[in-house]
Amino acid sequence: MHNADRAGFAIFCVAIAFMAFIGGAFVILTKSFPYTYLDDAHKAAVAVIAQQSDNDLYTDTDLWRDARRDDRGTTIDDPAKAYEGLTLYTSGDGTYANLVDMRGNVVHRWELPYSDVWDTSPTGRAPRPDDRMYWRKAKLLPNGDLVAMYIADNDTPWGYGIVKLDPDSRVIWKYHASTHHDLDITPDGDVITLTHEFTQRKVPDFQALSYPWLDDYLVRLDGETGEEISKVSLGDAFIDSPFAGLFYSVPSFATEDPLHTNSVQYLDDELTRNFAPADGRSGQIMLSFRHPGAVALVDPDSGEMTWAMKGPWLGQHSARVQPNGHFTLFDNLGNFERGNRTRILEVNPNDDAIVASYSGNDEHPFDSGLRGAAQTLPNGNRLITESDGGRLFETTPQGEIAWEFINPARGGDKEQYVPVVSSGQRIAIANLDADFRADLDTTGR
Repeated sequence: MHNADRAGFAIFCVAIAFMAFIGGAFVILTKSFPYTYLDDAHKAAVAVIAQQSDNDLYTDTDLWRDARRDDRGTTIDDPAKAYEGLTLYTSGDGTYANLVDMRGNVVHRWELPYSDVWDTSPTGRAPRPDDRMYWRKAKLLPNGDLVAMYIADNDTPWGYGIVKLDPDSRVIWKYHASTHHDLDITPDGDVITLTHEFTQRKVPDFQALSYPWLDDYLVRLDGETGEEISKVSLGDAFIDSPFAGLFYSVPSFATEDPLHTNSVQYLDDELTRNFAPADGRSGQIMLSFRHPGAVALVDPDSGEMTWAMKGPWLGQHSARVQPNGHFTLFDNLGNFERGNRTRILEVNPNDDAIVASYSGNDEHPFDSGLRGAAQTLPNGNRLITESDGGRLFETTPQGEIAWEFINPARGGDKEQYVPVVSSGQRIAIANLDADFRADLDTTGR
């Protein structure tokens, strides 16, 4: 090839490269075809690289935290103030649930690795390893059956499915979908839960929304078979409601996951009668939406959002309607006090007033940036799940701690890490069936 030919070929290659650069810049700046496909591929590649680089179980996942205390098991038990019963909890170090007595003795345990149930994720990808999974939520039924939800770390969608197990951890049914955060049991035994999926569905009035975005779905499962009965898009419920402004005003970091729905509660006839926003419509679901900072009611039959409210809380979880017509929230980040960022709120929806609050103190700090829950007990106490602290504790209405339990599991070369506690449930022994009570290991009492 002559020198002139070489120079011409070089100029041609530079011109092609320049045109490709200009074309690529145009596609990116205008987000025109094939921007969506390129952007999806880039996001997927970044996610895979991030997932493969999380080598340290204790520091590269959100399943473990620095242990704040050396205590393990029950540290406070005041029989005169505590609500006597058994406590079910799940832990970030595995797919299991322990049922403990008031002194912290394990009286029953359920356990089932994900790999014993499914060999792919719900989206068909290779699943995360078993040591990167835990049960995000578990609910105990009176006969000893357990409904449990699998969650994987560092994956999106992160939900991995729900199983119903018998007391011997044998599968009764399984539901393979991207279930996440929470579940509730209706009076007739059905399961209410959340799933999420990526969607390219356009939302014209939300210019900042990133595509694809993660939509949440409200799902009802048959309690006997695990079959899906209904499925409602919560994105649609928000957008088509008078409360759509809450959806459009999510913070900039949440434009790919604008809802982040994180709790569900089925309103039975009694709760419906007492909770004024329900307007007498039984069977609605109380929901917490972390990123809009809102709580809301959705009718699962019509898909209609009938009520919503935003208040002085931040990153909240566990919205629960109470028999007195108020609702409680686990306000993760709204307290703004060092060592005590978290608080439990009781709110009157009729005037938006905070009527009660618990926020910890110097002697008993209370701080969980992620997860968390509060169960109001029949005697008025509350069982609080401080997830990041690896702690369950029960408070009286006066703010006294009547019972406290620290996750006994530890990890690391100096046992300096504690697994998160993601769900807790107090059960009165009398509410369990006699056959299951007879099988409990009470030798440690």
